[in-house]
Amino acid sequence: MACEGFEKLRADAAAPERAYADYLAGRVAVETIALLPPAQRGVAAKGSSDESAAASVKDIEDPLSRLVAAGVLMQSGRVTPTVATLAVETASAQGWRRPLLAWLGVQRMRAEKAGDSTAAEGLHRRIEIIEQTGQQTK
Repeated sequence: MACEGFEKLRADAAAPERAYADYLAGRVAVETIALLPPAQRGVAAKGSSDESAAASVKDIEDPLSRLVAAGVLMQSGRVTPTVATLAVETASAQGWRRPLLAWLGVQRMRAEKAGDSTAAEGLHRRIEIIEQTGQQTK
């Protein structure tokens, strides 16, 4: 999904900004990969290979860049269980509550779709604990 705010400015944006906006929307052109931030190039270059894109996400050292790449795979419908787990671990390790809740929600939805009620219930409990902890710190 394109960012409406950016789309209003697209005509005035430089090529790297247009390439990055397209990448974030899940539609990167091969000829613009070199214009992306270095951390994102590996994921973008993997094309439709979900597992190799997942390996590229794992190779990203910067936690924020790793979550951005995972989000791009989610946006493009290519997120794998491995990427979702990596995103949960990354957000948790950084103490980033909102991304953690979002990615736990992705895992829970996948478990529900797979009919794994035990995993879905466990994820639901974890989400509730994190939400309660967040309310206590306000």
